Amino acid sequence: MDSELHGFYGYLDPLKGVFYGPGCLKDALPKLLQMLEVNKALVVTGKSLHTKTDVVRKVEQVLKSRNAYGDTFWEVGEHAPVAGINAGIDTLRRAGADFIVSVGGGSPIGASKTIIHLVHEEDRNREYLKHIIVSTTLSAAEYSPNSAYTDESGEKSTVSDLGLAPSGVILDAELTVSTPERLWLSTGIRALDHAAENLYRKGVPYPFKVLSYDALSVLFTCLPLSKSHPTDLIIRQKLQIAAWMSRWPLQLETKSATGLSHALGHRLGSKFKIPHGITSCLTLAPVISLQAQFASPEEKKALARSLSYLKIESAGNVEEDVRLLAHAVEHLVAKLGLMTSLEDYGVPSEYLRNIAEGALGEAGIEGSGDPRSESIVEMLEGLYSE
Repeated sequence: MDSELHGFYGYLDPLKGVFYGPGCLKDALPKLLQMLEVNKALVVTGKSLHTKTDVVRKVEQVLKSRNAYGDTFWEVGEHAPVAGINAGIDTLRRAGADFIVSVGGGSPIGASKTIIHLVHEEDRNREYLKHIIVSTTLSAAEYSPNSAYTDESGEKSTVSDLGLAPSGVILDAELTVSTPERLWLSTGIRALDHAAENLYRKGVPYPFKVLSYDALSVLFTCLPLSKSHPTDLIIRQKLQIAAWMSRWPLQLETKSATGLSHALGHRLGSKFKIPHGITSCLTLAPVISLQAQFASPEEKKALARSLSYLKIESAGNVEEDVRLLAHAVEHLVAKLGLMTSLEDYGVPSEYLRNIAEGALGEAGIEGSGDPRSESIVEMLEGLYSE
């Protein structure tokens, strides 16, 4: 096995480190238990992962072998509805758990962070609960100190605090094989969204951009390979590492505005029940195309530079190169069989202006009256089936 696909990388508190490599769960989880000095876990996961695969059972078995298992909560819905969050807190208390192991993708990871946040709000003198993440998708939600949940009205609320960063992350490609193809590939486009938006998002340092370029290259190459060779663990591990590179854990996550594609996805996803990965399939290519018009000269150059990493010949013009990148993303989404439309998810056209202006605000841009607002509305109108 390639030595580049196995290893450990350590961070400062609260994230002790990331373990990665096919089959690493059985060694990595006990090491994290020892490093964190925790006693009893609540495993948080989703219904499908719990009932249709053996992934959660593998995690539970390791915990039980160390007398560290409390209970499993698997009633986590997509976009983390608040009713499920409250039920998870009740299960945590009944189990007497002092830390959480979340297993899955963005929804269980986000739900776990929100549980930790709400428990901490009840007694701010206590330390945040420790959180170990066993990731099975490419959403890269595990590297953010942010949490989000959906309230009763369908609106998304977010919380950002370094205390919500995980204590440890495990990337074991063996545990991803049962992830449904559409979820696996679409969250790969979500990781691509992270990497592309790092090239023009405010406050991202240059070394992080270099990681993002390499992430783009690996994702463009390996996502189609993973579709045609779904059980190849080397390809899957490379993709997990690329997703990690697309969202390298930095403190800027708590103070930097999100990119426009992500901001649009937040509003579309929670309100209209569109999966996180699919929102990126919808919005990333047209948002990159908009950057050819609205991004700063420096941001355009950063986006255009990605063509060399993707082995795409430059058009000799920065704006046109940005459009070439957008076209390449659109082609990749189509190649993976992930093309869809707002019509498929029942998004009414009368909501588009509100979505556009709200997304501009989240991206740190004044929405009302901004010339980009009208362009984004037109872009969203183009995401319906013809």
